[in-house]
Amino acid sequence: QVQLVESGGDLVQAGGSLRLSCAVYGSVFLINVMAWYRQAPGQQRELVASDTSGGTYYPDAVKGRFTISRDNAKNTVYLEMNSLKPDDTAVYYCYVNIQSTNGYDEDYWGTGTQVTVFS
Repeated sequence: QVQLVESGGDLVQAGGSLRLSCAVYGSVFLINVMAWYRQAPGQQRELVASDTSGGTYYPDAVKGRFTISRDNAKNTVYLEMNSLKPDDTAVYYCYVNIQSTNGYDEDYWGTGTQVTVFS
């Protein structure tokens, strides 16, 4: 069984920064894909950053402000968010696709961490 534990969400003033963390626990052999999504009230969940074998991807709304990274030794995924705007207010979710120690490809989601940006 694999569990994702997110942290770092907070209340921050516009223009500020936050770093979200997502620790991956359990029978993980390799993290193939890692990503961060967000969902604002009344909105669909949207991708804000991903890191795959093909490279990183950021939508225009966050490009240049958000950075996804990982610490393989700690099985931890990060999302560095700078120049935050009120429009960035949402629940942020970590997603990973892993190869388990049993050799299976599996998808997992975190439970979400709230980011609120006020002006």
